[in-house]
Amino acid sequence: MLTRKQRVILLKILSLFSVVRGYNVLVIVIAQYLASIYIMAPDIPVREVLFDPNLFALVAASALAIASGYIINNFYDAEKDLINRPRKSILDRQVSQRFKLSTYFILNFISVVFASYVSFKAVLFFAAYIFGIWFYSHKLKRRAFIGNIISALLAITPFFAVFIYYKNFDLVIFIHAIFLFLLILNREMIKDLENMKGDLVYDYKTVPVIYGERASKSMITGLSLLTIAAAWLLIRQFEIGHMYYYFYAAIIILLLFLIVLWRSVSKVDYLLLHNILKFVIVTGVFSILLIDIDLVLNRFF
Repeated sequence: MLTRKQRVILLKILSLFSVVRGYNVLVIVIAQYLASIYIMAPDIPVREVLFDPNLFALVAASALAIASGYIINNFYDAEKDLINRPRKSILDRQVSQRFKLSTYFILNFISVVFASYVSFKAVLFFAAYIFGIWFYSHKLKRRAFIGNIISALLAITPFFAVFIYYKNFDLVIFIHAIFLFLLILNREMIKDLENMKGDLVYDYKTVPVIYGERASKSMITGLSLLTIAAAWLLIRQFEIGHMYYYFYAAIIILLLFLIVLWRSVSKVDYLLLHNILKFVIVTGVFSILLIDIDLVLNRFF
């Protein structure tokens, strides 16, 4: 049996893990490595990619910057989340705002230290990235659509660090990035519908708050159709191995998503849509393996 002190410590660890969205950070780390092996550097032996200290430093810097970004976002949204996510807020409040800020600065500092291992340009890149996350959380998040676009751009920015490192400018990488960007932007728009109650109370100028749910659904529909177009382009114009199975499935899911979207009226409905998009994004990460199923076995040595 755990003592009371041990239970308190465990609860605080779980609270911090919830604040930094540890599961999201882990998925992004996996995505960066898979993208490096299968998309960014397909001609480099897998062992070299996996044990590349520079890549490790970039991924570590990204993970720490993203985790700190979740902290500062949680810090600014603490009151609103009491309305939109009451259960999660109870867990998140097990650590003080002061402790969150201290952790935020520490993680950012360590992120820049990791970046300095690669180059001074990497330091500037991550310094700008960290500032961008803060500026988004502090100012831009409250602005309709602009906040959504910036959030989606910040979400895919860590992949550009790897992209720049390998200097691979193939068109297929940009189309993959556009597909991911549109998916994440869609999810951000759905989150605005899901969190509309708290946004109204705290005067967040989101699309559904200013223009209404119907206008928001129309914009999401347009974004979904663009996402489907990007998926179709990847299937028809590029060599993506067996990953075309994923994109066909994504197209079908997005079409069903649109049907559910226009029938949705409650927070529960929008939470379902949010989870559908999250499923498509996370499944996409692991579907990168389908580009070449035998690649790891054939090229590890």
